[in-house]
Amino acid sequence: MKRKKGKRGKPQNSLNKLSLFQKNDARFKKNCPLSKKDAPVIDYKNIRLLKRYLSEFNKILPTRITSVSQNKQRKLSNEIKKARALALI
Repeated sequence: MKRKKGKRGKPQNSLNKLSLFQKNDARFKKNCPLSKKDAPVIDYKNIRLLKRYLSEFNKILPTRITSVSQNKQRKLSNEIKKARALALI
């Protein structure tokens, strides 16, 4: 399969030129681990759960790494901040 040559004769990568409205087959959607049937409750007292979503330097990990939904990520970050304020973490 030959690649199209872009400007200046360099091969053009097809993944770099994806349209905004084109379906992206290269990525797959991850399911939220906190939205499953037997998912743990997000609470500031559940320190074992909260520590899973912190980095080595106790920074909150972003959604793109943890694959947590937006609503659960917001709740998770609020509970982590509560636990920090109470010196549990």
